[in-house]
Amino acid sequence: MQVNLIEGLLDESEKQRAEQVLNACVHCGFCTATCPTYLQDGNELDSPRGRIYLIKEMLEQGTASEASRTHLDRCVTCLSCETTCPSGVEYHKLVAIGRNTSERLAPRGLWQKTLRWGLRNLLVTPGLFSGLMGMGRQFSALLPASVKRVYFPRQEKTNVITSPVLTANTAVPALDPGAVLIVRGCVQPSLRPQTDAALEKILHHCGVPACISAVASCCGAASFHTSGEAQARALARANIDSWWSVYERQRSENAPLRAIVSTASGCGVHLKDYPHVLADDEEYRQKAQMLAGLMRDPVELLESVFNESTPDFLETLRGQQLVFHCPCTLQHGQALPGRVEALLHKLGLQLPVVADSHLCCGSAGTYSILQPTMSQRLRREKLHSLQASRPETIITANIGCQLHLQAGTKTPVRHWLEILADKLPPS
Repeated sequence: MQVNLIEGLLDESEKQRAEQVLNACVHCGFCTATCPTYLQDGNELDSPRGRIYLIKEMLEQGTASEASRTHLDRCVTCLSCETTCPSGVEYHKLVAIGRNTSERLAPRGLWQKTLRWGLRNLLVTPGLFSGLMGMGRQFSALLPASVKRVYFPRQEKTNVITSPVLTANTAVPALDPGAVLIVRGCVQPSLRPQTDAALEKILHHCGVPACISAVASCCGAASFHTSGEAQARALARANIDSWWSVYERQRSENAPLRAIVSTASGCGVHLKDYPHVLADDEEYRQKAQMLAGLMRDPVELLESVFNESTPDFLETLRGQQLVFHCPCTLQHGQALPGRVEALLHKLGLQLPVVADSHLCCGSAGTYSILQPTMSQRLRREKLHSLQASRPETIITANIGCQLHLQAGTKTPVRHWLEILADKLPPS
């Protein structure tokens, strides 16, 4: 692709990244076959190839329209196109530049700006989201059943393990060698605290020490995808500052960390992308790269843990009627397709094949709020595929997908770690 980006629109590093991605695209169209938004209506501008053309035109002409911004907004950023692309086009890097640039060239109206600002700050303001959820719980009996099953489900007994908690105001704890740092998210502690508790319980049972990181209370993904890149970088720096202190201390005492883990695959893919998020930050770039080397999804961590200590007690998984929804952030973003399914199969669980499992469920973080029509269409199709085997429970690996799917079905939707933790003896 011949690229002639105008001068002064992007800073030099962004310009180089944009040119690199644009030059890699050969217009083959393979991406259209796996793009969930393109498959809905066949609109070329709602495909990765079409959006690449829109971004190229914008960066070469220095103009953008509301229509072009709308097509960029409609992208779920599932990265299925990157999995499919034979040329290795890093589409997510270009679409981030395109969205940021379109915000400047075709500013949003007051309502859209306010909505995105509100979503970002609801999630990243300490105590705000949990406080609102606490207030809502007091009146949950008055809410429709469809709302209660998503936001105020029946309280399940959560196994609490007293792992040390790392916050911005605490001293760096001394951890045992091979400790795992579990990163708390912004909504999961309030809506599904049993997920992190499940990972703690599994690690505790296997003799792996853990520490809870509750520093920034958000990885920054929601801000990064709602026009809040500066805020996202600030959250990344806050997390890195805290983790770096632990990393350095453990290394100096010859007791290095084993991994940094988020039980939400959506957070995990963003954490692994910190080197890109902070690529232009000379102070944090190297730290981000070094810590990214420790980032693991729970399935990567438990594969190694179970290889060291085979959990024969989990054979009781046999016979359960479950189906697994593999989030886009796990199979495309982190490039770990089939890994959870393989681990569960090794533990005795037979899972049915899901039709079109590569397609997005429509959650995509705040996408279900900002693009409700497309989001609900994608969810209907995903639930049709997932429920074809008539499962007792749908399991997944991301809190956003879990809530989004649960809003569309009465079938329980749980995190796959909970299924494992349920089979462990009381600690």
